[in-house]
Amino acid sequence: MAIKILIVEDERSIVKLLRAILIANQYEVIDASTGAEAMSMITSHCPDLILLDLGLPDMDGNSLLQSVRKWTTTPIIVVSARTHELDKVEAIDLGADDYITTPFGSSELLARIRMALRHTRTTSPNAQIAQTGEFRSGGLVIDYNKYRVFVDGIDAQLTQGEYRLVALLGKYAGRVLTYDFIMKELWGPCSKSDNKILRVNMANIRRKIEKSTTNPKYLFTEVGVGYRMADGESESSVD
Repeated sequence: MAIKILIVEDERSIVKLLRAILIANQYEVIDASTGAEAMSMITSHCPDLILLDLGLPDMDGNSLLQSVRKWTTTPIIVVSARTHELDKVEAIDLGADDYITTPFGSSELLARIRMALRHTRTTSPNAQIAQTGEFRSGGLVIDYNKYRVFVDGIDAQLTQGEYRLVALLGKYAGRVLTYDFIMKELWGPCSKSDNKILRVNMANIRRKIEKSTTNPKYLFTEVGVGYRMADGESESSVD
């Protein structure tokens, strides 16, 4: 499963350059040229990382950054021609994970991306994931580095949307996540109150990872409330 990166940039020559670098390194790439388009793509495509220019035609990139940070921890790297120290400080204070000034080298960009993606793992609320990059519960393994889910050693072949749902539940294993919380985390603050898409995803996931969908071992429904992942292995087992 390729890591999906959203480029938010209106200068097509820069988009073309970034696309070439990222695709050559096996990243999946989508792009947006305005803040409004970017917000729509963030909520609909759920990128794993965002490369953000501050000089957008319809809004300042910092406004978009501030808005996105209200509901998601998706890593955001600012890529900007603004070199003043105060610009960097403002972006970091608003929630940017990193700040790169143009021109930049492809090796530096790729290193910053890898670092930002690693950071999302090591800051996980789940100690097992933070230490190993994996969540384990019985025969279930969520590999947060490879973006894969395995059951008894076999790849469950989840779609990207299905993986993101399982990965979110794994981070909060043992806790009930409400329907509203899950939908806002995965599809943004403007997600519809109807949780049909969530229920469809969960039904598909269960068919792929549970031996019995009527007697689940890993994913549990708290009727009328939300979903819960089974507890993971104890912290002592990953020391």
